[in-house]
Amino acid sequence: MDPCLIDQCLSEGGSVHPLLLDPQITSGLSLCNPTILELEKDSKYLLNLRWVSYYLHHCEQKQKYQTPWGPLNYVRPDNDEYLRTENYICDLDLSSMSPTNPRKIDDRFFEKPQEWDFVGLEDIRLTQWNGSIYGSGVRRFAPDGKGRMQISKLKITKNEAIEESRVFSEAPFDKTSYCEKNWMPILDEPFKYVKWCDPTEVVLVHPDKPEGSVGDASGTFCQSETFIVKNNSRFISANNQRGGSQIISYKDYYVAVTHEVEGWHTQKGDRDAIYRHRFLVWDKSWNLVRCTPRFHFMHGKIEFCCGIASYKDHFLMTFGFQDNSAILFKMPKAFFDSYLNI
Repeated sequence: MDPCLIDQCLSEGGSVHPLLLDPQITSGLSLCNPTILELEKDSKYLLNLRWVSYYLHHCEQKQKYQTPWGPLNYVRPDNDEYLRTENYICDLDLSSMSPTNPRKIDDRFFEKPQEWDFVGLEDIRLTQWNGSIYGSGVRRFAPDGKGRMQISKLKITKNEAIEESRVFSEAPFDKTSYCEKNWMPILDEPFKYVKWCDPTEVVLVHPDKPEGSVGDASGTFCQSETFIVKNNSRFISANNQRGGSQIISYKDYYVAVTHEVEGWHTQKGDRDAIYRHRFLVWDKSWNLVRCTPRFHFMHGKIEFCCGIASYKDHFLMTFGFQDNSAILFKMPKAFFDSYLNI
């Protein structure tokens, strides 16, 4: 069984903090997959909390008590067949490590794309590039669920969070690619993302260079290009290594939390999946220098990390647990250094 990172860290000074909103906002449904962004060193941080219009039931452990649809099922309201996402920008109260002053991202200036099963901008990662704040996440398009990374410029004030501009990044090579998602933005390098980890592929997006197609009036597609590809022969994984948090600088390195997902169908044909995580560390030339064994944050089979930030002598990591809760994990840098032998 893969180890639980938080179990190992609590006795070393780590702590866990639920990220909650007023139930009048959530209507009793779920928050998940939060992200965090440092605005002013050690003093001001933003969160984005993803609200979803469903409850994910996942049967854990020996999976004795499954639904008629198997161990993994989206429980949704009877009057809405879609799985919807809304996003709330919050301030982080550093004394309690809790979100305050939630502002729903206002996207009314953009026409809504035709609805597919998943509706809305999913799994935003926040960045601050060239003095502006951006949210990068995936949007799925009808009729077949094609996914592309949406990059939205956000105007955030004390009372509002407004989407000011929107572009979709086309894939750098294969324009027929089905679903581009979980690109990890590099906080120190505007509009650069780690698209893939094995090999490491760094992509530069050109928001000002249209690709020549428009997503049914909801935004313009723009060009991207592969900037760096580094084969990491020392890193061998049984599963594709996928994006998670942003890429942050630490000492002389780049650091990120990544994930790998193993999906399958049961004998009855029902879906199931398990998510595991790693820390990856690159030098500033994008050579992979550290890769941890796989871990879970807690003990759930479905967890997902969208954010990491530095705070004094700690890292602040934000992750979702079973699409049902949003959690902030405060981890001492001394523990991280020991864990990765840095």
